[in-house]
Amino acid sequence: MKIKIHANSSQEKLKKIDENFYEIWLREKPLDGRANDSLLKLLKKEFGKSFKIKSGLTSRIKIVEELE
Repeated sequence: MKIKIHANSSQEKLKKIDENFYEIWLREKPLDGRANDSLLKLLKKEFGKSFKIKSGLTSRIKIVEELE
């Protein structure tokens, strides 16, 4: 799944663009991986599954995959 992150936002929300692309707004600032941690928590809350960041750790565009 491909995700575009908007860190340091005033709100937290998830917008589905298509089947495998989402835009996500996070309150966390992109410092020391805090936005990445917040992203993973939000995905677990929304989908009820654990995910890991496959690529894009320091990018606004990330590829995540579901953990089995």
